[in-house]
Amino acid sequence: MNKNSLEEASENISNVIYQAVLNPHFDKAKIVEVCDASKQIGFAGLCTSLVNLPIARERLGSKSNTKLISVIAFPFGFIPTFNKQKEAEYAIEKGAEELDLVPNYFALIEDKIELFAEEINQISELGIPVRVIIDSNILFNLSKLSIAIDALIDSGAIGVQIGNGFGPTITRDQINYVSKIVKNRCSIKTVGGIKTYDQAIEIIEAGSTYIGTSFGFELTKEQKKRSR
Repeated sequence: MNKNSLEEASENISNVIYQAVLNPHFDKAKIVEVCDASKQIGFAGLCTSLVNLPIARERLGSKSNTKLISVIAFPFGFIPTFNKQKEAEYAIEKGAEELDLVPNYFALIEDKIELFAEEINQISELGIPVRVIIDSNILFNLSKLSIAIDALIDSGAIGVQIGNGFGPTITRDQINYVSKIVKNRCSIKTVGGIKTYDQAIEIIEAGSTYIGTSFGFELTKEQKKRSR
C-alpha cells in the first residue's frame, strides 16, 4: 500500500489524479474548458497530446500546481527512437513538465533489453522527468513485466504507467504485483477504466501512486458528495 498517496487521496482525490485530455475529437473550446477546470480543482497533472500542448500550457499558465504532461509515441510506440526524441524535444519546447513515453516493445519482446533501455535513457537525458507506459496485460502474459520495470528504472525513468487506456480495466491484483516489483524505486501511475471513486481508492490501496483518467471531475464530485 502506498500510504502517502492513500492519505492524499483520502484527503483530496485531486492530489493523485492525472487528468487525461487525449480525446482526438475535442475542439479547442473543450480543451480550454478541461484545462481551466483542472487548474481550478488542482489536479496533480494534466496529460495531453503534442498538438494540444500549446493550448494547455497557455491555459495552465506558468505557476500552476497542475503539471503539464505530454505523451510521446502514443499509443503504440511503433516509431524510431529518432522520431521519439524529436517529439520529446518539441514537447519540452512547448512547455511540457513531464513525458509519458511509449517504449520499444518490439525490442523487449525480442529480448533486446539493452536497446529497450537505451531508448528510455536517451529520452530521460533530455532533462525532464520521464514516465514509461507499459501495456501490462500483454507483458504479464509474456512474463516480461519485471524485466521491463527493472530496465526502465535503471535507465532513468521516474515512474511507470500501467495501462494505456485502450485495454481491459487494470485490476487491484495487477497493481499489487507491480508494486512488489517496483519496491518503491519509482512512482506508479495506473490508467485504464478508472471511472469511480471506489475504483480509484482501491487502486491506490493496492500500491499505485497516481491515477490517470478522463473521469477526474466525476471522481472529485463523488468524493465531495460522500464528505457531506
